[in-house]
Amino acid sequence: MFIKYSKLRIGPRTLKTAFAVTLSIVMVSFYGSSTSNLIFATIGALSAMGATFKESLESCFSQIAGVLFGVFAGVLLLSFHMHPLLASGIGIIIVITFYNLLRLKISPTLACIVVVTICNLTSTTPFIYAIERIWDTAIGLFIGMLINLFIFPYDNSKQIRNTIHRLDRELILYLEDMFDGDENLPNVNKMVHSLDEIEHGLKIFSDQKLLFRLKKQKNDLSTLLDCEEKARQLVLHLEILSSLSFPGILNPYNKERLERNGANPKDQRVLDEPTELDIVTNYHVSQVLNLRRELINALREN
Repeated sequence: MFIKYSKLRIGPRTLKTAFAVTLSIVMVSFYGSSTSNLIFATIGALSAMGATFKESLESCFSQIAGVLFGVFAGVLLLSFHMHPLLASGIGIIIVITFYNLLRLKISPTLACIVVVTICNLTSTTPFIYAIERIWDTAIGLFIGMLINLFIFPYDNSKQIRNTIHRLDRELILYLEDMFDGDENLPNVNKMVHSLDEIEHGLKIFSDQKLLFRLKKQKNDLSTLLDCEEKARQLVLHLEILSSLSFPGILNPYNKERLERNGANPKDQRVLDEPTELDIVTNYHVSQVLNLRRELINALREN
């Protein structure tokens, strides 16, 4: 489900984000709308819209931690009764240095905003400000998490399957090119790239939580991980074939299997007395075709 015009694509995640921000603004407006209310609720809603459940949780933690640390640093600086501008500068240095020392991957931006705001407070106490900002952020995070989990939850299993099928097509073209009778051997890099895409997609899929389809997700993940392992072994055999200075001669059985799999080997050499190169070549071709069959069967059965 998406709106598409020319190169403009508005997908479900974009629509979910807009809905989460709007609903968060409505919620915080019930107890008095202010610039801070809207900003922190919006930041919370945006932060919770990660591609995966794990990413959303980590983002929620980073936002709450940022507010708490910013409040702590700001209150500490206020106790020294220094000029607000000086306190703001020192506060930013403290926050960024602290994040760097702990090698935190989360952004210190929110903590810096809180520090600067507290150092320049004139209308309320730091404690009240802290409670209000934590509450605003929590509302945005909570609404964002709910919408992200229950409305169009991200499921990239179809993309992973499509990449596996693409790798399969690349495999057939690779074998056809390898045994086309000329001296130019094909490059396996395209399939290595597809394998990297599968691995990356599986990392995202495993970090997701499809709440109404947890059992199916678990089964799909098991199948796709098995497919990835088979694809990895398959590419390894292809890399060995690519390392040969020239491929050996196919035996009749492997040649017939290649043709049944959709390849068109044009190499007209006839295998009389197999050399070591022929044996090595046919072994790896046989393993590739066996793994391809297992890969296709695994996808069909799931």
